[in-house]
Amino acid sequence: MLKFYFNGAPNPNKVALFLEESGLPFEPVPVDTRKGDQFKPEFLKVNPNGKVPAIDDDGVFVFDSNAILLYLAEKTGKFLPPATPKNRAQMLSWLMFVASGIGPYSGQAVHFKHFAPKDLEYAHDRYQFEAHRHYGILNDHLAGSKYMVGDTYTIVDMAFWGWARMVPFVLGDDALTKYPNVKRLLDEVSARPAAARAIALKDKFTFKTEMDDEARNIMFRHLKTKAA
Repeated sequence: MLKFYFNGAPNPNKVALFLEESGLPFEPVPVDTRKGDQFKPEFLKVNPNGKVPAIDDDGVFVFDSNAILLYLAEKTGKFLPPATPKNRAQMLSWLMFVASGIGPYSGQAVHFKHFAPKDLEYAHDRYQFEAHRHYGILNDHLAGSKYMVGDTYTIVDMAFWGWARMVPFVLGDDALTKYPNVKRLLDEVSARPAAARAIALKDKFTFKTEMDDEARNIMFRHLKTKAA
């Protein structure tokens, strides 16, 4: 059975959504990143980058949430757009846009907004600007498209959803009012029963919630290295 290494963060939620939508049987394996589970040898064998999510599909290891989505979609034939060169080009382009733009810039925006020392104004402003810019591109695209790839609900919408539901935490409580088309698709995906199950998956396990010194040293190892 497929093993799904996860926690409740945006990137694992994308894969959880696919698994819940597709009905693929899987074994959830919690990875508590505030306790350092991501650095255990048994997990690094699956993902040498030490990040969640990852999957072990009967000995086939796949890591990076977007790679996992594409792998599972192609394996099952589910949640792909109609098979035309144009649709595949659009799917890959927008999936990589989420992978290389939305995810990293949202993640850095969160870091400098909520966790970094408060005197780093330049870094905070840069990542807030870039995150807003990326969501603006999504908003403009969705003004003329029901889903991320035409009229078909695909893995790109799942990738979008993983981070879009975090926009208030990334950019502020009122940020979605600036991006009505993003909110429209976010609300539609979030209303799907599979989305509720994907979010609730983490509640079956106990994850550390405190961002204490131990967790901070594990998650932000550059601080520990600098202090040493």
